[in-house]
This record gives sequence, C-alpha cells and structure tokens, in this order.
Amino acid sequence: MKKLWLKDWPWQTVVAINAGLCKEKKALHKPTSDGYAPAQKLWESASQCELTLRETLDLCRRCHKLAPFCFYNGNTFAAIGRTIIQDILRQMPPVKAQGLRSVVGHYIAGTAGADELAKALEDLK
Repeated sequence: MKKLWLKDWPWQTVVAINAGLCKEKKALHKPTSDGYAPAQKLWESASQCELTLRETLDLCRRCHKLAPFCFYNGNTFAAIGRTIIQDILRQMPPVKAQGLRSVVGHYIAGTAGADELAKALEDLK
C-alpha cells in the first residue's frame, strides 16, 4: 500500500529531532558540509510522493547514511521510522509490535539487514 508516509514530516522537523537528541546528550548539533543538502533534497522530494512502507524505511536509512548532521543521524531517522509505524504497532500483539519496532529502528540505523526487515514486514500481510 502506497501513501504519503512523510507528508507530516517536513525537513525542519527532522532538524528539530536531531537538535533535541544532541541537546539531550550534550553533543554538537550542526549540519555536515557533505551530507546535509543531499539528505534534505532527498527527504523533501520524497515527502511529496506516495511510497510503500518499505520505500519509506529505505529512505530513512539512505538519509541516515548521507549523515546530514554531525551526530545522532541513526537515532534521528530511526525515531522517525518507529513513529511512522505507530498506527500499525497498535493493531499488533505486544510482542510482535515490539519486534517490528526493534527491526525498523535497527534497519534504519544499519544494524539489521534487508532480509530481517523484509521478514518483519511480511508478517504484516
């Protein structure tokens, strides 16, 4: 099912999430010279498109890998991915919901692979 998963997630919100994470951990919040503009462009163009959930999570992972911020890129985009799936999680048994939430966060952060995500999303069908 394709939908506008990111329509309520403007780039300024992404920046604010990263700023909050950095403030909490007393880390520098600053855009990177190489990754910020490409990630912003990718995010803003995708936010206008209908995407599958998988495509949306892939986009979060790609933005994380572009490293638009000095710190907490993985945490920033994983938080967004886990929030995006909240409505899905509410409809699942608690153990399965926690498993999906964990795989989504780890996939975006790069510590879980595509196969793990595919298996977790297959359980939604």
